[in-house]
Amino acid sequence: MLIAGDIGGTTTRLALVSAQAGPRHFVAEREYPSGAYKGLAPIVEAFLAQAGASATSACFGVPGPVIGGRAHLTNLPWDLEESALCRSLNLTAVSLLNDLQAVAQGVPHLQPDELVTINTGKAAAHAAIAVMAPGTGLGEAFLIWHEGRYIACPSEGGHTDFAPTNQLQAGLWAYLTERFGHAAYERVCAGSGLPNIYDYLCALDPALEDAAFAASLQAADDRTPLIIAAALNDPENNKLAAQTLRVLIDVWGAEAGNLALKVLATGGVYLAGGMPPRMLPQLQDGAFMRAFTAKGRFAERLAAMPVHVITINAALRGAAIYGLERMQS
Repeated sequence: MLIAGDIGGTTTRLALVSAQAGPRHFVAEREYPSGAYKGLAPIVEAFLAQAGASATSACFGVPGPVIGGRAHLTNLPWDLEESALCRSLNLTAVSLLNDLQAVAQGVPHLQPDELVTINTGKAAAHAAIAVMAPGTGLGEAFLIWHEGRYIACPSEGGHTDFAPTNQLQAGLWAYLTERFGHAAYERVCAGSGLPNIYDYLCALDPALEDAAFAASLQAADDRTPLIIAAALNDPENNKLAAQTLRVLIDVWGAEAGNLALKVLATGGVYLAGGMPPRMLPQLQDGAFMRAFTAKGRFAERLAAMPVHVITINAALRGAAIYGLERMQS
């Protein structure tokens, strides 16, 4: 039996997978609040106890670079090592993957009903594929064709320099640079960065903020869900939240277009993570694609690329696929 895991800054999702049932039919599956635990091993131990099962190996997608079987997680105070997890969990093999490498691993196996198409385009056979996933952080990855199959490649593109595309975003860049010393895309595009946009817009025009909503934000441990809910469900009475979401979508489109150009993703662009499936109407109203294709002489090339939103937990599926392949080999 294999333990597959999607380790997020907010939520850790674990599944038990058998070679017989395959990566689409989990034997057991549970979610845990990542911040409530001091590390990954206690979560896995709780999961196995609750499932009343045992396993021989594991594969975890983790938020951060994996180098030499080790990972220091970007949005969690955890240090993970494959050999140490093997010993503490009494497993024969543990694989750590960058979380976006795990997402990308599952992309070639997606079914049509697991996607929502933002731009139809036309995918070129065996061409590169780009993956961008805004969740707690901003993950990016890509796939290249090699010897008859796609190979998933990780990156840390979410920490590259944020490039504003208009005057409003130029002010945001200055605001972030003064506050953090470096304005990375994750400070804007991710769930952890969304309050930064809100705070910047509020500083520009404090009168737009509703007093009752401001009080609820001040009392919240995590402001991001409140801002998103206000923007999606009551934009007329929460103008700052609605404007925050519009800026977010514009920056998503611009950075997805950047990634698509860098890897020449004529095989398609896939949006994953926890945020895009919640914002499908906003992604489909044209603003995202306008920002995506606003690349001068390459606008037409980008307009021809398919763009999809993945509506399942692709990271957990990808970790299961990779882990089963390792078991079978």
